[in-house]
Formats: sequence, C-alpha cells, structure tokens
Amino acid sequence: MKKKINEQANNILRHTVLLIISMFFMLPFYIMVSTSFKTQAECFVYPIKWLPENLNFAAYQDVFKIIPFGRYFINTVYITAANVLGVVLTCPLAAYSLARLRWKGREFLFFLTIAVMMIPYQVIMIPIFILFSRMGVIGTYWPLIIPQYFGIPFFIFLLRQFFKGLPKELEDAARIDGCSEFSIFSKIFLPLCKPAILTIAIFQLLNTWNDFTGPLIYLTKSKMYTLQIGLQQFKSVHVTNWPPMMAASVLISLPIIILFFIAQKQFIEGVTFTGVKG
Repeated sequence: MKKKINEQANNILRHTVLLIISMFFMLPFYIMVSTSFKTQAECFVYPIKWLPENLNFAAYQDVFKIIPFGRYFINTVYITAANVLGVVLTCPLAAYSLARLRWKGREFLFFLTIAVMMIPYQVIMIPIFILFSRMGVIGTYWPLIIPQYFGIPFFIFLLRQFFKGLPKELEDAARIDGCSEFSIFSKIFLPLCKPAILTIAIFQLLNTWNDFTGPLIYLTKSKMYTLQIGLQQFKSVHVTNWPPMMAASVLISLPIIILFFIAQKQFIEGVTFTGVKG
C-alpha cells in the first residue's frame, strides 16, 4: 500500500514539473496569439497586458490586405510538397543500399555521408548558389527543390539505422521465393519502415515550411515568395506592425500544429524506432 502511494506521489510530482516546464515553452506562443488580438497601441502598454481589452480581429483582416497571403500560402505548399516527395523517394533507396546491399565502397560512402552532416549550410551556401547561377535557375523554384532529390544525409542515416534493425530472415526468405532486389525493397522492407518514412517526411515538411534563407536567396519575384518571406513585409524602416505580423504568424503556425496533433503517434514511433535499432 505504501509503495503504491509513493508511486502515485512520484507521478503527481513528475507531471507537475512537466506542466510547469511546458508553460515556459507555451509562453511565446501565448504572447503571439494574444498580441494578434491587440491594437498597435496595446502592444506597447507597460506593464504588459496579458489579455487584450477587446478581441480585435482587424489584424487578421489586415494580413490579407498587407500581403497576398493566399498566393504565398500556395507557393509554400507547392515547395513543401515537392521537397517532401523528394526525400520520400530518394532517401529510402539510398538507406536500403547502405544497410542491406553489399558493394565495394559502401562503408566509405556511408562515412562520407556522415561527414557531410558535419558541414554547416553556411559553408556550402555560396558554392551552391554559384552552381545554380551557372545552371540559369536563379529566380525559379528549382534551387529549392532539386537538392532534396539527391538525398538528405541525416534522413539517410535515420533510415539506414531502421533498415539494419530488420531481421535478415525476411530478406533470405524473399530471395528463396525468387523475389528481385527491388521487390524485396518495395514489397517487404518499405511497408515495414512506414513510421520512419513518415518521420523524415514530417522533418522535411517542418524544415521547408519554416525555411527563410533559401527563398530569400533564390526567389527574385514577389509573386513567388513564400510565407516566411511574406512575414518580413510587415516590417518597415521605422515601425513594425505587430498585431498583423503576429496574426500572420498564427495562421502560418496553425497547419503545422494541426499536422502534429494528427501524426504525433506515428512521429514518436518513427523517432523511437530509428533511434534504438541498428
């Protein structure tokens, strides 16, 4: 009985600590939502008002007046979908080859893949820009899409760990039945690694959706801008229009939040499996 009471007390203490910590993480999001319902004058009141005096929806209307939000949203969805498709198509193939196939130079190429993960994007940003400039694709979406179709080292590493953790007996049984290598990959291993593929898809979706540097460098026409670039249009030299900017931030964050609540179970499973196997 005493042991049970101690366990309950520990659970209550643990959940209380986690709740307090989560409040600190939720505070910036709460300020963002609260500010989106304030007027510009209320944003600078001291002491800070944690709740707006009246719910002011004008900021959400201004979002669509200041920037072409719908157009930027479609652009962002297009680039994000193309990027997610790229990593889902290429990374499992590369990871399967590094994990299950035996060929000369496999280990060297794997270590080279790991080494590439250590290079900051800022180091290779200028050489990549020069490459795309000579290809004549600056000002288009291609520089933001093409790299994903050559594989992402971190995602390849995650999937390789998952593939290495699968039983070899599945592969041997399929070969005895006469399956080709591609059939083994597509019909046996690929369905088993759905949680891991969903994980890398969500990672890539978040990276692309929140990417500011890439569109800023490569897009030259305002009609092709993404939502992250659009946020900068709420700033001017002398003043920042905070309520509409926070309203736009809420609208941009909302699809990601909804997606996380829908796919959080598969996301956690994928991270767990890729982290402990292999």
